[in-house]
Amino acid sequence: MHKISKNLLILVALFLFPISASPNQTYVIKAGRLIDGKSAEILRNVIVVVQGNKITALGQNVDIPKDAVLLDLSDKTVLPGFIDTHTHIMLDGGDDYGSNLYKNSMPFRAIQAVANVSKVLWNGFTALRDVESEGAMYTDVDVKKAINTGIIPGPRLWVSTRGLSIPGRYGPDDYSWELDLFKGLQMVNGTDECLKAVREQVAHGADWIKIYVDWPNFIDKDGGISGQTNFTKEELEVMVNEAHRLGRNVAAHAISRNGIRAALEAGVNSIEHGCGFDDQLTDQAQRQGVYWCPTLLAAEQKKSPRPNQMLEIEYRALNKAYKKGLKIVLGTDAGCFPWSVNQAKEFEFLVKKAGFSPMDAIKAGTSIAAELLGQSAEIGHLAPGMLADIVAVRGDPLQDITALQNVMFVMKDGNVFRHDK
Repeated sequence: MHKISKNLLILVALFLFPISASPNQTYVIKAGRLIDGKSAEILRNVIVVVQGNKITALGQNVDIPKDAVLLDLSDKTVLPGFIDTHTHIMLDGGDDYGSNLYKNSMPFRAIQAVANVSKVLWNGFTALRDVESEGAMYTDVDVKKAINTGIIPGPRLWVSTRGLSIPGRYGPDDYSWELDLFKGLQMVNGTDECLKAVREQVAHGADWIKIYVDWPNFIDKDGGISGQTNFTKEELEVMVNEAHRLGRNVAAHAISRNGIRAALEAGVNSIEHGCGFDDQLTDQAQRQGVYWCPTLLAAEQKKSPRPNQMLEIEYRALNKAYKKGLKIVLGTDAGCFPWSVNQAKEFEFLVKKAGFSPMDAIKAGTSIAAELLGQSAEIGHLAPGMLADIVAVRGDPLQDITALQNVMFVMKDGNVFRHDK
């Protein structure tokens, strides 16, 4: 008999087990330890009551409703569902970017995305911000719709559709000019095209607008990270202002200090990667209420045997920003590396290399990430009235943060997708 791969087993399990509960179904979760995503301390021996898709009660002295289904996690740690704020579900981690765009049709890439979001949910990530479709046009909107209508299992999605840059500042860039192939982003020139592109993306379902503010970057003589910005001040401001006018926030790919400064001055909502943050830029971001999404896991996956100087610079900047109180969210850049890599490793890097406390690392991937998404009233922490996005792990992640890489229970929207015995 042929061996069945682990990934196939995950997909089979997700599709065979019920993915919808009765609107009147009640669950009672007995949590030995509970991290609610907001409190500073771990809670013990907590009862969580889930009615339909919401938490209706949480505490140590809670009446257990009759006919409730008991989920005994009394020897586990229960947490809010994890949130990854920087992913690319339409990518599959291959080294040949052009091959992904030109050899795979968009329907095929959508099928890949179905597998990718299933793995994500299995690992405890109940929500994602997907920051552009990498040449797959608006297919991310279709995947989101399929999840929301219950056709496929997957996390909640906030999508950015095509992403925006200028000609010559994104890949693939190693094909003959005679082919005139489309790129991984929507390329625009001038304020009129910038304005039109934002409106097009919103019209086709973009929840966020993703702008590539700089490309490429390098370590400067003074040890800082510099780079070339892509857009003029006027172009950048037109895109950000129009996105905000239409009720959409803006995620800025900005690695260099030049790019970060330009993005902040234009009024973006989040800085993606942000390796070039310095004290002055950190202070500015904090004043403006801008979030930093550092995407450590992608950089760690690409490390060579030699030290990654840019990553080391980023870790130092990240530790400083954390100590200053800048809002930092968990984001992995999943899709730029294979989905077989567990995104929860990002928690580990925040703690072991960026100096976060385990509790603050967890908040970066739960309550603070929900703030960035504007969803604090529904997801990101556990409390009565919140949507029932709940995970559990063996062990205590405050003692060993790697415990988050071994999820054994996943509930999303009140439906149990995983429960390892």
